[in-house]
Amino acid sequence: MRLLVTGATGFIGTALCSRLLEQGHSLTLLTRHKPPEADTGVKQWLHWTPGVLREWGDAVDGADGIINLAGEPIADKKWTATQRRRLEKSRVDATHSLVQACASARQAPKFLVNASAVGYYGPRGDEVLTEDAPPGEDFLSYICRNWEQEAIRAEEFGVRVSRLRIGIVLGADGGALVNMIPPFKWFVGGPLGSGKQWMSWIHMEDLVRLIIYTIENTIAFGPINATAPNPLRNKEFSRTLGKVLHRPSWLPVPAFMLRLGLGEMADILLTGQRVVPAAAQKFGFEFRYPELRGALQACLQH
Repeated sequence: MRLLVTGATGFIGTALCSRLLEQGHSLTLLTRHKPPEADTGVKQWLHWTPGVLREWGDAVDGADGIINLAGEPIADKKWTATQRRRLEKSRVDATHSLVQACASARQAPKFLVNASAVGYYGPRGDEVLTEDAPPGEDFLSYICRNWEQEAIRAEEFGVRVSRLRIGIVLGADGGALVNMIPPFKWFVGGPLGSGKQWMSWIHMEDLVRLIIYTIENTIAFGPINATAPNPLRNKEFSRTLGKVLHRPSWLPVPAFMLRLGLGEMADILLTGQRVVPAAAQKFGFEFRYPELRGALQACLQH
């Protein structure tokens, strides 16, 4: 297939594009800043600025599909007013531009796989959340809701739209796990706050496989929770990570310390969602790493 990918140089995008190339797909990567080490003999890189079609807009015409992973990292900076706008603009405005390109194309892509996040649901305590659950009311819910609404507009032009609500992605080369491991190695690892908050996670291998499954199967559309079938409370997650690392999990990080250091962004860590992948399981996707211990062991063996 001829595929367009945004966010291709990120944690998820790098792993996904590597797999897609192995499978023989032709990739056009839309990027604001072309990496200096980019292999242009293997991948086509096009500079893109959301809101201005130009050359990248032409690439949408006749493409088989789009995978939209673009978005400013959520947890890299405090949520100042400026940063809030960056987080929203990098997702909502970018998706709007892609949909506009679909509208302008003589032959629109067959599908759009659009990233979203479990933050869509907001803090929900112990409630089990399938794709039918309504959105929350906090800042991340607001972004995800608007993000998905922009993606849905592509359906007006005959595009099959899949909205992947992605959980905490576990991988060996980046993401949340890189920041979780050091405290445990220094024997000071433990739960965050009360430790009662739910963590909905997915191994990178399963996320890549789920995206490819979504590309290849026309039944995979609408909202899809990209999480493993067995979410855990933060306390149990920390205990399992400690066991895999052969370290104790005994030193809780007080909620006030997280809020002091991170501000409102600490709520990502102190609240959570108990998300289950009902849609993925319904259309027959099989997880390679349904349990956390096996997922962590696979990550740490690399």
